[in-house]
Amino acid sequence: MHVGIGYDIHQLVNDRPLILGGIQIPFEKGLLGHSDADVLVHAVCDALLGAAGLGDIGMHFPDSDPQYQDISSLILLARTCEMVRARGFAIVNIDTIVFAQAPQITPFRRRICEKLAATIDVDTGCVNVKATTTEWLGLIGAGEGMGAMCVTLIE
Repeated sequence: MHVGIGYDIHQLVNDRPLILGGIQIPFEKGLLGHSDADVLVHAVCDALLGAAGLGDIGMHFPDSDPQYQDISSLILLARTCEMVRARGFAIVNIDTIVFAQAPQITPFRRRICEKLAATIDVDTGCVNVKATTTEWLGLIGAGEGMGAMCVTLIE
């Protein structure tokens, strides 16, 4: 059994869609990044890569590479899962948390779990998504950014 942890944070900006867990969430701001800037999927990728001893998302999908410009992070997650499975591992579970003052993530939780599970190719019950605010503290509390963390177990 191997455990991995992943974390990501991105700035919220105008004129970008908010993509979280592979779905577009209605909100007046989106996350800034080279890809679609999906902090939740990026955290999952890093957790899986870490658990398998494969480095991190920046090593495999660098923001300096134009092929990843505006790419769906779900494509990166699918490729990450291929790498993990190529090393002989099976993905047991994914447990995530989104840090955001707004918008409310709870109404989208089930859809996000389904999208992640389908991309990872595991049962929906193996994927958990939670959300919390930072009680108005820091960059996230000020509405300037959004973060996510993931813990994963592979065997």
